[in-house]
Amino acid sequence: MSLLAVGTVAFDNIETPTGRADMVVGGACTYITLAASYFVKPVRIVSVIGDDFPNDTLSELKARGADLEGLQIKEGEKSFFWAGRYHNNFISRDTLDTQLNVLADFDPVLPESYRNSEYLMLGNLVPAIQMRVLEQLEKRPKLVALDTMNFWMDSALDDLKAVLKKVDVLTINDEEARQLSGEHSLMKAARVIHQMGPKNLIIKKGEHGALLFHDGEIFFAPALPLAEVVDPTGAGDTFAGGFIGYLAKTGDLSFANMKRAVIYGSAMASFCVERFSVDHLKELTPDIIQDRVKQFAKLVHFQI
Repeated sequence: MSLLAVGTVAFDNIETPTGRADMVVGGACTYITLAASYFVKPVRIVSVIGDDFPNDTLSELKARGADLEGLQIKEGEKSFFWAGRYHNNFISRDTLDTQLNVLADFDPVLPESYRNSEYLMLGNLVPAIQMRVLEQLEKRPKLVALDTMNFWMDSALDDLKAVLKKVDVLTINDEEARQLSGEHSLMKAARVIHQMGPKNLIIKKGEHGALLFHDGEIFFAPALPLAEVVDPTGAGDTFAGGFIGYLAKTGDLSFANMKRAVIYGSAMASFCVERFSVDHLKELTPDIIQDRVKQFAKLVHFQI
């Protein structure tokens, strides 16, 4: 199965209550790719970096199953950079610096080999860029998933709504769901968002788990209690990568299998937050992932 991932490949400076990490590898596409690579290969990357991005990281991505033909490298320019400081609750954060650099004029160009991709994960980016990718596909993928954020709801709502008409799965957090729908109740919010296009809606609630809505049905996946959270950066992107990676691996788009995919996505996200940057995502094995999934199953297993 072929999976196409679109998003940022970047550098981050991160401050959390547990420590600090400077100029570490980040970006939505990086997290999505690493998480998905445990389920499906290759993961076709569409992104842009400057020539400051380390070659050993690119080699590592290739070794883990990334196809870099769609990764643009701009000579003499710098990669996207973000710096942030998390509050003690690990949820609220302050953006300290954002440098668009190569992302400022990014025009995604899909190689011919990418244009028949069966699964598409549109990471958090300008909605116009997400649409540009969709327009270059030869045929509609079996599944199109999209992640977005409140910034685009504030600054590019019309473009975002146009893209939403073309996607199957939308992943956002609870505050974003309320803003997009204009409804406080997440049940009502889901109904409004379904009418915008996505048949499936995943509302992420951080340490309180995630909700999957589909055609009047609801599934709740808890978050795994962890002894220590180090860095929540990229957890949502890692969730998305695990979710769509599992669906691409199994080829089953039923609601029952999407519930399993939510658990696998949640498991991958739980690994992500245990270390800074993408470090923990590079050390996993199928057995480690399966053991973590079993821990999730134990959380919700009961008999009546």
